[in-house]
Amino acid sequence: MVDEPDDMSGAARVVAGAAQDIGSFIRSQREAAQVSLRQLAQLAGVSNPYLSQIERGLRKPSADVLAQIAKGLRVSSEVLYMQAGILEKRPHSPVRDALLADGAITERQKQVLLEIYESFCRENDPQQSETAVQAPGGMAGSDEEEHEIADPLDRRSEND
Repeated sequence: MVDEPDDMSGAARVVAGAAQDIGSFIRSQREAAQVSLRQLAQLAGVSNPYLSQIERGLRKPSADVLAQIAKGLRVSSEVLYMQAGILEKRPHSPVRDALLADGAITERQKQVLLEIYESFCRENDPQQSETAVQAPGGMAGSDEEEHEIADPLDRRSEND
């Protein structure tokens, strides 16, 4: 790598750093779960040496392998995807954290619930951030829009 141009070695450093980050994260999760390297490799359907290379930052796993590792560790695959840089990190939310930590629901159910929750957040967030930036005390406009949306629902429930 010494003979490569600076931009290439910079890119290589970023990839190596991401591989190291996800590897050390997987190792810490595995140790916290008190699962051996061999057990996790078996649960994830990968070889011991390959998992060891991932943990040491020598290999960067694919999304499929990360999903299998997540299943073996009983953590959300989304957490591993974000740690690996596959998904963009999102702001912390107690709702998101609770959903991701819940072992009673499947990964698919977590994803569906998160998508629903995020759609509500996207619906509400742009209105609040625009009014907060344009008119710091102007949250009333946001409330009026909520009432306009809520009124038709109230009328329907009265007619039923």
